[in-house]
Amino acid sequence: MIEKLLIICVFVGIIHMIETLAYSVRLAGLKTRKLVVALSLFNIIVIVSRTANMVQAPLTGKLGDAVQSKEDLPVLLHQLQTILLAASIGTIAGALLIPSFVSIFSRMISHLEVAGSVPKMMKNIASIHTLEKAKKHVKRPRWIMLSQLRIGGVPKRLLLLNLMATTIYTVGVLSTLYASTLEPTLSKSILMSSGLINGLAMITLAVFVDPQVAILTEKVMKGESTKQSMNKMVGTLVISRLCGTVCAQILLVPAALYIAWICKLIP
Repeated sequence: MIEKLLIICVFVGIIHMIETLAYSVRLAGLKTRKLVVALSLFNIIVIVSRTANMVQAPLTGKLGDAVQSKEDLPVLLHQLQTILLAASIGTIAGALLIPSFVSIFSRMISHLEVAGSVPKMMKNIASIHTLEKAKKHVKRPRWIMLSQLRIGGVPKRLLLLNLMATTIYTVGVLSTLYASTLEPTLSKSILMSSGLINGLAMITLAVFVDPQVAILTEKVMKGESTKQSMNKMVGTLVISRLCGTVCAQILLVPAALYIAWICKLIP
């Protein structure tokens, strides 16, 4: 069981690391002035995240299947809290890798333009010489980056919405899993509600968060705003995302109880 939990944590960490790095794709696009190419190329990396999610989902479900009685609930709760901790660690790892990712991803965009297709690009950069050169683009995070982060200038409403969406998205599936073990007779209806919960998080991100980031990106592209403002927004969004994974720890049990209560009310 420990090995299975470790595998789940690794996959969850990868998922949240990639989703955190997604914030920096626009920085790479601004650096190369090839924003559309950057967003298109990043979709390939997202496939890794989607694959990890497909693998970890049934494994996480197995943790709920192992609950045979109320005495097993504390063990399941501890396992789910460990998974949420992995989400926070993955977010931190993604934040630390942003400087290196922007540099390396910018080079990948240049290679894609020369190669003309992703398979040719992968073939070109797979050489040992190219991989050795990639080491030069690895950048260590500096404390000065944190000192430059100020909420001033970044809409507090945007940060709050990003935090709420991240919290709901992070805790949604795990809280429904825990709720299904609290109310075994309603387990099917509870588990089916996870799609609705995650849908609310996705709608919040798509309607309220992403458009504002896109608008600022366009302003920077046109010279109406500075790159420092974009760096600040990305940094504060990453911090709010990390806070969201921490809030998910706090809301795991209350959310599970609320979901179970709602499903009881459904006729």
